[in-house]
Amino acid sequence: MRPFTQAKTATAKSLNNFDTKSGSVIERALFNHRGIVMLLCVLVTLVLGWQATRLQVNASFEKTIPTHHPYVQNFLRYQNDLTGLGNAVRIAVANPQGDIYDAKYLETLRHLSDDVFVIPGVNRVKMKSLWTPTTRWVGVTEDGLDGGPVIPEGYDGGPQSLQQLRANIARSGEVGQLVALDGNSSVIYMPLLASDAQGRALDYATLSRQLETLRSKYEAQGVTLHITGFAKIVGDLIDGVRAMLLFFAVAVLIAAAAVFWYTRCVRSTALVVLASLVAVVWQLGMLPALGYTLDPYSMLVPFLVFAIGMSHGAQKMNGIMQDIGRGTHKLVAARYTFRRLFMAGLTALLADAVGFAVLLLIDIQVIRELAIAASIGVAALIFTNLILLPILLSYTGVSAKAAARNLRAQQSAGSHPLWRFFDLFTQRKWARLAVIVSVLLGIAGFAVSTQLKIGDLDPGAPELRADSRYNRDVGFMNAGYGASSDVLAVMVKTPDGECSRYDTLNKVDQLEWELRQLDGVESTSSLALLIRRVLTGLNEGNPKWYEFLHNQDMLNTIAANVPRDLYSESCGLLTLNVYLRDHKADTLARVVSHVEQFAHNNDSADVKFLLAAGSAGIEVATNIVVKDAWRLMLFVVYGVVVALCLVTFRSWRAVVVAVLPLVLTSVLAEALMVALGIGVKVATLPVIALGVGIGVDYALYILSVTLARMRQGASLFEAYHDALLFTGKVVMLTGVTLAIGVITWVASPIKFQADMGLLLAFMFLWNMLGALILLPALAHYLLRNNVRPAGAASTASTVQGTDDTASDALASGGAKLLNRT
Repeated sequence: MRPFTQAKTATAKSLNNFDTKSGSVIERALFNHRGIVMLLCVLVTLVLGWQATRLQVNASFEKTIPTHHPYVQNFLRYQNDLTGLGNAVRIAVANPQGDIYDAKYLETLRHLSDDVFVIPGVNRVKMKSLWTPTTRWVGVTEDGLDGGPVIPEGYDGGPQSLQQLRANIARSGEVGQLVALDGNSSVIYMPLLASDAQGRALDYATLSRQLETLRSKYEAQGVTLHITGFAKIVGDLIDGVRAMLLFFAVAVLIAAAAVFWYTRCVRSTALVVLASLVAVVWQLGMLPALGYTLDPYSMLVPFLVFAIGMSHGAQKMNGIMQDIGRGTHKLVAARYTFRRLFMAGLTALLADAVGFAVLLLIDIQVIRELAIAASIGVAALIFTNLILLPILLSYTGVSAKAAARNLRAQQSAGSHPLWRFFDLFTQRKWARLAVIVSVLLGIAGFAVSTQLKIGDLDPGAPELRADSRYNRDVGFMNAGYGASSDVLAVMVKTPDGECSRYDTLNKVDQLEWELRQLDGVESTSSLALLIRRVLTGLNEGNPKWYEFLHNQDMLNTIAANVPRDLYSESCGLLTLNVYLRDHKADTLARVVSHVEQFAHNNDSADVKFLLAAGSAGIEVATNIVVKDAWRLMLFVVYGVVVALCLVTFRSWRAVVVAVLPLVLTSVLAEALMVALGIGVKVATLPVIALGVGIGVDYALYILSVTLARMRQGASLFEAYHDALLFTGKVVMLTGVTLAIGVITWVASPIKFQADMGLLLAFMFLWNMLGALILLPALAHYLLRNNVRPAGAASTASTVQGTDDTASDALASGGAKLLNRT
């Protein structure tokens, strides 16, 4: 490979040699009024920094569900008639020394039930435990049907009272519901309201702390507590914020150390990190100003904003350092770098913003708020990293020693084995190899990605580690109770007063029997099943009576004396509760498909089978929305990225060269999700879209310099080599650095963060490799309009991008592009 020669042209070593009226209107407005721009940024930072102190971390059950989906609309329409099928917490209180028929245990349970009752946000009317009066038994006596509260009247903790309690529980039907199958624990069921008595949104962090306080208090009294429910998941995630912040700090330190290793300049490294952190401050400050909070699912957004900022900031710093190393005045160097890279940076950030903003298409409020928060952060980066950072460096410059070192490295870089290796991919033999390997990887990745599932793939809470306290509590619940906490409720709508009609109950009974045959269904409950059991009890337990009597008066009589958990007060709505083994995507899809087919065949003018309520029912609706939005989201993201690249490059060939590496990364990332057992859900859906927006940064920086040099007459080989030396080194630096920073997340106690760390590290690296290897290979076939032999002599006007001539030409081209835009 022939080394490039150094051009001997004039350099603006002082402002007297530089025309301050040159450049675009935007450049002149910014750099000719640097002081005003700096002052405005300082004021904005102070104001938004103060606002950021008011930012709250919270979540909302309603925000995590697709409120406009028909299933959720059905749930919300009949929510007041449903018991135990919404946002609720279950506390299993176990007696490690025996069973629940123990006076000391029952006294402890009573005090705990009273403490839970007064927690703000609890729906006290629908709360249930052995001590609540709504927990009743129904039995057959010599005088007919009888019933009453499970805790017997006059209970005194004596042997007779305990014996009566045992009999009442056996007749209550609560074994497997409120009482464990082995009788060693019972459940306090606490449904939650969306807001407290003062109208304030439920504070999940506070609620979780209150539950943990109760756990500590009562476990000291000899019982053990196992707590499950959405509120506890969110509470544990919020508690994990400290771990997230720790890993965020580690990633910042790793990024800063890597930039310093590259530059050996403290001031430029500090300014790059500062500009990126300022963008994060602006983002966090805008959220409370706009009335938003930060929830566990958007915790990683500030780091993504920082990572994007570091990528763009390192490019600006590198360009300025190269110019200063050649003797250019620091202000002129800042303006030249602004000209060269502003449009590429702006296009990349707009692509990032689109990657976030397209999430607004998804009908789940928590994702929409994530999209808004991230878009605000990216908008801040346009000011902090594309404008503020070059202005800051125009004041401070860089270390003369570091600039000289950088210049020496540039002059010797042409023969570096790594850059010579990447240069090979502009030649036919290696370009063909890169394309073939990429096609094979794409085919294999696509074949694997077809197995990607929608929804959760693990029992419990996949956002948390399998051995976390919460998931151990879920395991205890599933092992101890015949009915799991994963409940899918089918609502059966009838005219008021007709829920106990024989024809209706017969259809419910038929569906219930069919569902119990499905894999993943552990048990069911409905008014039809309860009536069967009561009829048997009324006839001395004779199994011949385990059938509906075709006697409407008898059915009405039995229905009138059973608890109202399974039908509404107006008898216009029945619920068929399906208790599932887990909430895995396949389990939910199997059950829902069967119910929908049954409804299609059996709905009539008076009877409608409606989906869905219960935790699993709401998750089904969420999975459907995520599945519908998944491909649409990627289509829109790529469509806008293509449009932005087309506006920037004015060449469809260049657009193909820039976008195809991103497509390969997306396909391989989905294949990686299959390999890691990660489904597409609320927590992971944003990362798939963001990978496209973040990845296009690398391609835009390298391709913009390559095209600019080719338009000056350089061959693809020369132009790409110049791009490698001018921006490629920083692309590699940021790609590897950010990947190392996020891969540390695998040690996080929050599995969601660990999974995202793996996915982000993969996308950072593959987007980097795509820009360095696949991009020049594709350019060999699509951008060969000015190709000359690889060893051909170069004139001074077509030397590498670090030369004065090339640098000035790139700056001039950037200014023209800004003016044209």
